Amino acid sequence: MSGKLKVGILGGTGMVGQRFISLLENHPWFEVTLVAASERSAGKTYKEAVGERWKMTTPMPEGVKNLVVMNVNEVEKVASQVDFVFSAVDMTKEEIKKIEEEYAKAETPVVSNNSAHRWTPDVPMVIPEINPEHMQVIEFQKKRLGTKKGFVAVKPNCSIQSYAPVLTAWKEFEPYEVVASTYQAISGAGKTFKDWPEMVENIIPYIGGEEEKSELEPLRIWGEIKDGVIVPATQPVITCQCIRVPVLNGHTAAVYVKLKKKASKEQLVEKLVSFKGLPQELELPSAPKQFIQYMQEDNRPQVKLDVDFENGMGISVGRLREDKVYDWKFVGLSHNTVRGAAGGAVLCAELLKAQGYITQK
Repeated sequence: MSGKLKVGILGGTGMVGQRFISLLENHPWFEVTLVAASERSAGKTYKEAVGERWKMTTPMPEGVKNLVVMNVNEVEKVASQVDFVFSAVDMTKEEIKKIEEEYAKAETPVVSNNSAHRWTPDVPMVIPEINPEHMQVIEFQKKRLGTKKGFVAVKPNCSIQSYAPVLTAWKEFEPYEVVASTYQAISGAGKTFKDWPEMVENIIPYIGGEEEKSELEPLRIWGEIKDGVIVPATQPVITCQCIRVPVLNGHTAAVYVKLKKKASKEQLVEKLVSFKGLPQELELPSAPKQFIQYMQEDNRPQVKLDVDFENGMGISVGRLREDKVYDWKFVGLSHNTVRGAAGGAVLCAELLKAQGYITQK
């Protein structure tokens, strides 16, 4: 294995778990050596447990097919065999909180795709290009948990990826009021069109809990550490509507923004295309070289053409123009299961390794 960190995937049979497994195939730093899932999958090989439910467009990696799935609830047994875990378990919020902390207390770092710990005050919720310094709160969390190595870190909701990076790039112009409507792919619900035929040629104007996440999570990302906890920012004020649309992968956002400081279109575009963060400086394996691309064409970004920009880890922005009511409006696009889910979590884990928080046991 030549020094690679041993990784377990909790909830490895679901759609996000499958995405983790496909993204980690041939990863230079990490190797999936263990998959854990519910009791009904435990004891089967991964190939048997997933069966016909493999939802990725690429084939199931050979290296995981014959791994015997372990019971995710056997925390000590699973934790003893890996250096850290990615969490994509399908449980209630309280069950997720409990089991992720149990893994952390078993001295196994947890990098979670789930929402359960996003508002735990000493758990970092990170988009690595935006708030890598929030990982420092881990030291306070470890004191609370009584651990030396174990902790929980999370990535934010998929729907904010198409506009939070844009607003961050424009920080010096002080955005203070934002209206966003997100048009979200069905894979965000863990579905394909085969699973969800009623979504064909349909739109559903409600996604449970999504609007609250979309309005509040960016503020936590822009917050700061005070007295061992993350205190959210208070501006900009964001109001959001989230709509499910008949698209497989890719969340699109139509956004209106007011800025306290005047800016030209050229200045705003330049801020987007030059925006870089710590992942680019460190050249982390999953980091996009170009984090945000700006597209000049009136009919871009489009899901079919642009969702896989930078292997799904980049953000595409277009249609930036002045507005009669707000100052500016634009359209953003991000890949919801890559940048917005498993890929974003893998990048968080790479950052944690680079910062020395994840090491071999």
